[in-house]
Amino acid sequence: MAQLNLQHLDKIYDNNVQAVFDFNMDVADGELIVLVGPSGCGKSTTLRMVAGLEDISRGKLLLDGKDITQAPAKDRDMAMVFQNYALYGHMTIYENMAFSLTLRKEDPNVIHKKVLAAAEILGLTSQLNKKPSQLSGGQRQRVAMGRSIVRNPKVFLFDEPLSNLDAKLRGATRREILLLHKRLKATMLYVTHDQTEALTLADRIVCMSMGHVQQIGTPLELYDRPANLFVAGFIGLPPMNFYDVLFQDGVLKGQGFTVELTPEEKATLSGYNGKEITLGVRPEDVSAGGGISTKVFSNENLGMNTLVHGYMGDNLRITAKLRGWTDYRNGDVVSLLFGRKHFFDKETTNAIRKEK
Repeated sequence: MAQLNLQHLDKIYDNNVQAVFDFNMDVADGELIVLVGPSGCGKSTTLRMVAGLEDISRGKLLLDGKDITQAPAKDRDMAMVFQNYALYGHMTIYENMAFSLTLRKEDPNVIHKKVLAAAEILGLTSQLNKKPSQLSGGQRQRVAMGRSIVRNPKVFLFDEPLSNLDAKLRGATRREILLLHKRLKATMLYVTHDQTEALTLADRIVCMSMGHVQQIGTPLELYDRPANLFVAGFIGLPPMNFYDVLFQDGVLKGQGFTVELTPEEKATLSGYNGKEITLGVRPEDVSAGGGISTKVFSNENLGMNTLVHGYMGDNLRITAKLRGWTDYRNGDVVSLLFGRKHFFDKETTNAIRKEK
């Protein structure tokens, strides 16, 4: 497949609105990179710059060491899968998958072999004589992927390919994309606003906000060691709980609650004594049986786990993901305990790490 180098890419539109700022990363051969973030964060714009559908305002784009910054889309040897499938309704599935090769005037026998091979990979062999309207949304998306596979591109680009599917189909198609990546060992860039897709698919995730890259790392790195408040709040379901607290003499004091710290946690915050910081605690790191009094207002049983929502201290909301099935009612008072804690600087919003 291919190596891709995005070197300090900027996207500035004619009205001087900048959509992407200094996007810089190297994509290894066969790597699956997922760009994730809220709507308008610049992830699709970045993908379109890579595809050649948007001009690059500043920076360079290299494919296997060759500068393709100004190359037209048709000469970039990339294939893009869109969220709306972009299939020709009057053509059969076979004709849709063969279309790009037919335009290139490839040998019909070669086209036939490539289409059949792609159809077998995607489980579409029995659907080749049908029209797109006769297929489900998931099958149509597989046809769109098949159309890309037959081209044997150096890079696959996916722009929110599952957003039009229902939850069950999204899960099934996500697994198919993961299997496809493993089978083809292909270099892929994948854009989504869905963090579940990012966490389950990616070799590495690029988390973006307002045109800026917030953090690049493995799914575990972004979940376990978020670089800042934005990443901590965006990655993880339910979202992380955040509280303004004062670090004073080894104790965190919030609005109506106090948290004792371990020696290691105290060492991490050694430079913040007497200062306010932001405390972050994931719902799955909250357990029952501690000293934090919480008044329950909602109890959501999910089978093996229960989401308990309540107020602690001076009406601070908290969500705890407790193991097992609980039957708390509105107004019940429970005691909670914070496990793993994350600390963030109030001014920079960056994570506070222990100095090495």
